[in-house]
Amino acid sequence: MRKVVNRLKGKDRLRKLIVYSFAAVMVIVISMLAIAIAKAHAQQPEVVKVDGRTIGWAFLGAAISTGFGCVGAGIAVAYVGAAAVGAVGEKPEIAGRTLIFVGLAEGIAIYGLIIAIMILGKV
Repeated sequence: MRKVVNRLKGKDRLRKLIVYSFAAVMVIVISMLAIAIAKAHAQQPEVVKVDGRTIGWAFLGAAISTGFGCVGAGIAVAYVGAAAVGAVGEKPEIAGRTLIFVGLAEGIAIYGLIIAIMILGKV
């Protein structure tokens, strides 16, 4: 019975890894697409001034990169924060080291925000 439980845990871990990897790849692809759209329209300023849909796509790309970046950071902080609290509960002297990992997880949201600023800077 124990082997069956361990195998199920392994499959759950693999499933979570696949889902989170797919989400990370989607965030990167959407961010790159948003940058490409913003660059293409920034090179043609007369199109940006005339066509309101072009500006809308740039805003949508900025919103998507920020939104998915924050969702990814929230998921990362949920797992890292829970593990950090558990580790600090057992060894209080490692509290400073666990904050570094939580800060790295928060960096994902900052990257999404930087991409959005870059996109909006081109419009």
